[in-house]
Amino acid sequence: MTHTVTVDGILFDNDGVLVNSIPVAMRIWREWAQKRSLGVDPTINFPHGMPARDYIATLVPQDEVDSAYQALDETEIAHAHEVDAIPGAVELTTSLPADRWVVVTSAGRDLATARVRAAGHEPQQMVSVDDVTHGKPHPEPYLRGAQVLGLDPSRVAVFEDAPTGVQAARAAGVALVVGVGDQLDPSTVDVLVQDLTQVRRVPSDEGIVLEFTPDDPVEK
Repeated sequence: MTHTVTVDGILFDNDGVLVNSIPVAMRIWREWAQKRSLGVDPTINFPHGMPARDYIATLVPQDEVDSAYQALDETEIAHAHEVDAIPGAVELTTSLPADRWVVVTSAGRDLATARVRAAGHEPQQMVSVDDVTHGKPHPEPYLRGAQVLGLDPSRVAVFEDAPTGVQAARAAGVALVVGVGDQLDPSTVDVLVQDLTQVRRVPSDEGIVLEFTPDDPVEK
């Protein structure tokens, strides 16, 4: 079933939406935990979509959080070249006006930039965890993204793959929440697609018209 939606701007989460970085990241986190002899696999309960520093704070003593975060961040940046794009993602972002979409990520700016460029995207604008006081699931990241576009949140769509990101988008009051992948409860999003091959921009002089062809559309 195909249907279309018109918005004025798009806010994309990065990891899992534009960039297939999860396998690389999980490997690095496991290796990091082993080197520190934590005795746990941090990827089992990894709260994907939340700032890494917040999760690290649950694993190491408070006075070690900054150094642990820096070590992980540097390692992930060094391996950013190993990521690739989510199917259909580059085709979608390159079809959009450069000033009408923003990457809104829970990663630090340096890591997010390295990954998104390695995957073939060239975002003109980005909101990273370094740019906000409160990370997802707080609405601030998506409110800031809409602000960057100069738009009311009610005129933008959000593409997310994580429950915390969906919570942030809903709290921000965006027009449309598009779920990507298989980690979301379909009832929490407006449209659910497996990847971005099921989304395309339809040429139009009025706003950004998105056409969806999901396997199981969520209609509301």
